[in-house]
Amino acid sequence: MPTSPTARPTIPPTVWPARGRHVGSAAEDTVRRTLRRLKDGHVLDDFQELPDDPAGDGTPGARIFEARWKAGGAVTVRARLTLAPRSSGGQEWTLLAEAEDAWDPAWPSPATMFWPEDPDVTWDRDVATGLRLRGINTLPDDDKAVRRLIKEAGRGAWNIHVVVHEAMTPDHRGRVPLAERLPASLRHRVVEHRAAPQQLRVVNWALEDFGVQVPRGGAVILPGTPAPADYDAREFSVRSVFLDGTEPTDLIAAVTAFAALPRPLADGAEEALTALREDWRLLTLEEELARERKLVAMYAEALEAMTQSRDLYREAAERAAEALAAYRESAAAPARPSPSVSPAVSPLRQLSRTLERFRIPGRVSRPAPAPGTGEPEGTSEPGETTGPAGAREPGEADRPAADG
Repeated sequence: MPTSPTARPTIPPTVWPARGRHVGSAAEDTVRRTLRRLKDGHVLDDFQELPDDPAGDGTPGARIFEARWKAGGAVTVRARLTLAPRSSGGQEWTLLAEAEDAWDPAWPSPATMFWPEDPDVTWDRDVATGLRLRGINTLPDDDKAVRRLIKEAGRGAWNIHVVVHEAMTPDHRGRVPLAERLPASLRHRVVEHRAAPQQLRVVNWALEDFGVQVPRGGAVILPGTPAPADYDAREFSVRSVFLDGTEPTDLIAAVTAFAALPRPLADGAEEALTALREDWRLLTLEEELARERKLVAMYAEALEAMTQSRDLYREAAERAAEALAAYRESAAAPARPSPSVSPAVSPLRQLSRTLERFRIPGRVSRPAPAPGTGEPEGTSEPGETTGPAGAREPGEADRPAADG
């Protein structure tokens, strides 16, 4: 059975999704006429057509219709239909409806609020296979074509594909489409494939890729891609389908149970659901008031957050300015020399340097006496104190030398 590589959100129990293809022309006119007729008949509460490309996604020629009605007499349903042209011709439509309560299969199909029930209007084509949603689709005779068709059907996830094997060729009573017997909300979401009696082997050969088999004279519901987490092929395989005009209750119950599974959203369904919830424009007066109040509250919260951010930014800027000023002041101050270690000085040398600071400028020491005079060389006059190199003490008065 194919599995999805990544987990996808499941279809909410309040949502009805469908996608199809309109192969005729003037699809927009058909939708407008149907909406107008149902509003005039008080089936719809209101509807509107949005301008081209209201979401701004660049899809050329896309048209969007919104409608609102009451289901079950009291439950409000909002639905959004998007029409987009196909390069191969026709238009592809995506329809999502959401109710205020869990969806009831007995409620009217949202497709009938936009499209007419007229079988001649060709809006009910499956996107994956191109087959009808409201009729019986006989499998082709070529084996390769059968395998290719089953492969495309098994990959589809928007609609429910059912393969029914005819044990014998039925008469007109067995040619009643399954869609006519299903609950109203499922009639435009099911594609019925019919296999002829001799095609059982080739059909099961094609179904091997999806891990399911169709019993002889029975039916099987394809899991789709990605498959629901709770899908069990045995629970969604019906052993006998009597194509004699009797109601196939077992098959109807199996299809209804499969539709109720928490199935993953198909490709593009999540974006369509987001647009339905967030871009909805068909509002009542009360809804418009509530929406405006919500916007005011949101803007008030945003303004408060901006004010707080501004105050925090201002405080941070002031601190940064203070730090920058402190940095500039410290960079402009002269650098203090680091203390150095001077070499050791002797006490005598230190004393000599101290005395030299007090020498009288211009005083010259006496010359040394001639040899043989009897005076020791380098001595001073009596009563005279000399410092280093014959310097006198500061403040000492000059006087004549004593006679011999």
